[in-house]
Amino acid sequence: MNKKSRGSIYGLLAIIGGLAAGQLVAALKNGWHGPVVSIGNRVIDHVPAAIKTFAIGTFGVNDKTFLVLTILIVVLAISTFIGRKVAQGKEKIAITIVIALSAVGGSAALFDANSNVFSLLPSIFSGAAAIGILRWFADREEYSQISGVDLTRRDLFKAAGIIGGASIAATGLGRILHQRASVAVERLHIALPKPLKFLAKAPKDPARNIPGLSPLFTPNADFYRIDTSLSTPNISVDTWKLTIDGMVAKPLTLTYAELTSRPVFELDDTIACVSNDVGGNLVGNARWLGIRLDDLIREAAPNSGADQIMGYSSDGFSAGFPLAALDGRDAMIAIGMNGEALPVDHGFPARVIVPGLYGYVSATKWLTRLELTRFDQKQGYWIPRGWSAQAPIKTQSRIDTPTDGATVKSGTVAIAGVAWAPTRGISKVEVQIGDTPWRQATLGPELANTTWRQWWIDWSPISGNYKIMVRATDGKGDLQPMQRTAVEPNGAEGWHTIFVKAKDRL
Repeated sequence: MNKKSRGSIYGLLAIIGGLAAGQLVAALKNGWHGPVVSIGNRVIDHVPAAIKTFAIGTFGVNDKTFLVLTILIVVLAISTFIGRKVAQGKEKIAITIVIALSAVGGSAALFDANSNVFSLLPSIFSGAAAIGILRWFADREEYSQISGVDLTRRDLFKAAGIIGGASIAATGLGRILHQRASVAVERLHIALPKPLKFLAKAPKDPARNIPGLSPLFTPNADFYRIDTSLSTPNISVDTWKLTIDGMVAKPLTLTYAELTSRPVFELDDTIACVSNDVGGNLVGNARWLGIRLDDLIREAAPNSGADQIMGYSSDGFSAGFPLAALDGRDAMIAIGMNGEALPVDHGFPARVIVPGLYGYVSATKWLTRLELTRFDQKQGYWIPRGWSAQAPIKTQSRIDTPTDGATVKSGTVAIAGVAWAPTRGISKVEVQIGDTPWRQATLGPELANTTWRQWWIDWSPISGNYKIMVRATDGKGDLQPMQRTAVEPNGAEGWHTIFVKAKDRL
C-alpha cells in the first residue's frame, strides 16, 4: 500500500477515535457536547435566515441530521490530509491541525447554553485521543523506514480493527451513560394531573376512511420538530424550575411539583413553524395539557410598561410574544401532549403554547424562564436574524391526497387535506380542478377554532393531466391570499397547487 493511501487511513482512524473519545466524555455530564455538536450549534446560531429557510425547505425535520453529516464530512476530509502528513514524516503539522480543530470545538462549546470551563473537556479529550493515535502511526512509519519493512495491509487492518472496536465501544458506552441519565425513563413514570373538566371525546376521525388524509390529531412520533437544538436537552423534573421575573412586582419560582399541583386544562391546538412553505408538513395538531399562562402572569403582577413575554429555553433559545396575547385564547405552559407527558423532543418537562402564533415567537420548548419585558428592549432568538417580531399564523390549506405528481386511476377518488387558521377557525374550503368552477369541500369536525379542519371532495377523473388548487376561508370570512410569498419574514402565503395524471389503468 502506498504512502498516500496509508496516510489517509491513519487520519481517518485517528479522527474517528478522537470523536468517539469526545462523545464518551460528553456523556459523563448532562449539558456537555462533543465537538461536532458544539460546532453545529454555533452554525445554527449564526446561519443567515435564507440558509435556514433553504435547509428546512429542502430537508424538513432532517435539517439537523444534514448539518451534522456535513460537519463530519468536512472533518473527515481534513483527517485524510492530516494522516498523509504523518505518512510523509510531517507529524508536527498534523498535530498542529488537530490542536486547531480541538480549539475550534472547545471554543464552540464555551458558547453552549449553561457552559463553563469544564465544557472544554470533550474537545480536549477528542484532540488528545486523535494525537495519540497519530503518534502511534508515526512511530510505525518511522520504524518502517529504519527497518525497511513497510506496514502491510494486514497490519493496517489489525490497527483499524483495534481502533474501530475501541471507538465503537466508547460510543456505545457513551450512549449507555447518556440513557442512564436520560429523562426519557423518568418521563415514562410521570402521572399527569387530571383537568377539572375534560374536553369532549374526539369524534370519529375521517382519516380512517380516506387514505392519505392527515389524522385529526398528529401522533407524537410523527409531529414535526424544528428548533435550534442539535442535542435534545436532558432535564430532570427533580431539578427543573420555572422562573417568572422581569418587569413584575412579584417574581415567581416554581418547581415541577409546584407547577403541576395547580389546576390544569386541556387545549386542542394546531401549531405551525414559520418556515412551513405552502403545502408543507411543518404543522401539526395535538391535544395539550397544561397550566393557564394568564393566571401565572397575573400572579406575578406585570408592570404597566411591560408589553412582551419572553420565554427562555435551557438550550439558549428565546422567543417573545405580546402580553396582549393573553386575551382568553387559552395560552398555556404545556406539560402533556396527546394524553402523555410532553415528549423529550417536544420540550419536556414544559413548553409554551400560545394559540395563533408561529412557534418562533412563542413555542419555547424546554422552558426555564419567562421574562416580562418590552419589544423595544428585548428581542427573541430569530428577530435579529431578519424575522418579524409579530407573527400570527396565517390562513393556510393543504392537499394531502393525491400527492403532487401522482398518477391516479380513473373512477372515483378523493381529493382531501387540511386547512388551519388558529384562533379564527375555518369556515369554508374550496377546490378547483383545471379550469372548472370552484367546488366547496366537505369539512371534517371542528374541535375548536384553534385547530385545523380536514376537508375532502369526491372526484371522478377521466384520463388526462390535471391541475388542482385549494383555498380556505377563515372563521371571520376572509379568504386566504392567492399570491405566493416566501416564508420569510413572517410566514408563507398562497394557494397550494398540485399536478396529477389520471389513467384508465395503473
